[in-house]
Amino acid sequence: MENFNTQFMYSIIIIAIGYIFKRSNLLKEKDGEAIARLIFNITLPCLIISTFHNIILEKSLVMLIIIGLTYGILIAFIGLYFLRKEARTNKGMLGMLMPGFNIGLFAYPLVQGIWGAEGIKYFGMFDIGNAFATFGISYLIGSYYSKENDTLNVKSAVHKMSKSIPLMTYMVILIVNIIGIAIPSPIIDITNTISKANMPLSLLLLGIYLNFTFDKSYWKGIGKVLGLRYSVGLVLGATCFFLLPVEDMFRYTVLIALILPMPTSVLPYSVEFNYNQRFVGTAANLSILISFLLLWFLGNMIV
Repeated sequence: MENFNTQFMYSIIIIAIGYIFKRSNLLKEKDGEAIARLIFNITLPCLIISTFHNIILEKSLVMLIIIGLTYGILIAFIGLYFLRKEARTNKGMLGMLMPGFNIGLFAYPLVQGIWGAEGIKYFGMFDIGNAFATFGISYLIGSYYSKENDTLNVKSAVHKMSKSIPLMTYMVILIVNIIGIAIPSPIIDITNTISKANMPLSLLLLGIYLNFTFDKSYWKGIGKVLGLRYSVGLVLGATCFFLLPVEDMFRYTVLIALILPMPTSVLPYSVEFNYNQRFVGTAANLSILISFLLLWFLGNMIV
């Protein structure tokens, strides 16, 4: 419990530093784009390699991949059903915000600080399924209902997934493990050193992107999206937590993963499909604040 609250306090301080630097004009939001590219293309892949290079694929870990993808499909169908009366473009914008979670930037720093490599291993498995939901299902929904598209652009979704360096790193490292190829120790040492920068950089980036200015006209649409995301996530997460006969780390992963904030990819999607970027940005910001509070509350109950 003490370690959990200490990690949360440190995380809040680092996020606050990023926010204060932005408010003081020492850093700007556009600087966050460079930091995000550094995280997704270098520090996060290094964290994946250093954590998963010698992983043993147990049944429970494979189940987390399935749960991550299955939940993405389920919440997409539930969301589109509840949004069926919305205008086509509004349905697309709100619908694409339903699947997917921000695991790389939001969850990993906290998980790494609280549970270390063991926690990263479990959340990483969930993130593989989540990546297919984020880069596949979410993208297809946004594409299908946008003004410019009338058909599912599966080819573009596959292209998006193939360009995701974290996802490709997951796939390569798992294949290497299955085949039984040993990664040279110098590579592991280098990736382990670089991976240590992932947690502070990710938290600083959250602070840089944090925004407390919200347009009141967005509340109705955001309320629908966040209401569905968190109510379904909490119910299914709690059900799995109390009923599944699995190890504690598996139960923690499912409970926490299903209440994480929206993935950062929804922002470039909103640009690509000509949706309301300020609305999407506001929804993503609010989901970060809500998830942070929920994680602190649930964490103090279960850890």
